[in-house]
Amino acid sequence: MAWKARSIMSQREEFVALAEAGASSIAELCVRFGISRQTGHKWLRRHRSQGASGLVDRSRRPKSSPGR
Repeated sequence: MAWKARSIMSQREEFVALAEAGASSIAELCVRFGISRQTGHKWLRRHRSQGASGLVDRSRRPKSSPGR
């Protein structure tokens, strides 16, 4: 049996849908998806404020580099 390939976005959307449905606690969902509770709350906060586009990876590059 082959493994199903799932994109990161589909996993994040599934996490948000389950969390908003209230079927399980956020802590249980975080364990199930293999993420920290801090990351789970971050995804929920971004989804509430920006919708699906809030779940996209963001750049880690600093906005400014004063010492450069």
